[in-house]
Amino acid sequence: MESLPLVFSSGWASGVNAYLVVLVLGISDRVGDLSQVPDSLGRWDVLGAAFFLYAMEFVADKIPYIDSTWDAISTLIRPTAGAVIGVLLAGDATSLDQAVLGTVGGGTALLSHLVKAGSRLAINASPEPVTNIAASVTEDFVVLALVWFAIEHPRAAAAIAAVFLAVGLVVLYLVAKLVRRGWRRWRAGRPPRPPNNAVATVGRPH
Repeated sequence: MESLPLVFSSGWASGVNAYLVVLVLGISDRVGDLSQVPDSLGRWDVLGAAFFLYAMEFVADKIPYIDSTWDAISTLIRPTAGAVIGVLLAGDATSLDQAVLGTVGGGTALLSHLVKAGSRLAINASPEPVTNIAASVTEDFVVLALVWFAIEHPRAAAAIAAVFLAVGLVVLYLVAKLVRRGWRRWRAGRPPRPPNNAVATVGRPH
């Protein structure tokens, strides 16, 4: 359970960009031969696949509407990646510890993924690319910095990730509430539909 803070941080980051998390952890292990990062994440084939998928996400994540489509496709991928990374970080721990860390990694990734996907839907209400590009670059920078920081300071990084997650969930709730309110007002402002018999009699000669 000593890996719990790192699992929580990497889980949150995986919900935002799972492939970048694999790259940061794998390259860190390659460079520094870290004991807390499993060697499987530093394999060249794993790093190559992660780099290829990250390159695809780097482009798709900056195009309005395409980013939301990519988020929909990633709904299963990001939480699964968070869970797998959690199990790998557990190492040779007991099966119960592996299950707990996998659940923490996957659950945290799912929540942060929902925050990201919801925020992108809100951003796409104004389909200009500047906001999408700024949001994507900021997310990548935060993921890179947080995971790198978590390797050396896992508890502090976990606290930061918890704050990001809590704030994101609150903002997502408020945005969803505003959207529902706007939808109700729009529905209330629509003119009532005429009855079927009235539609049928329109234009009939008397």
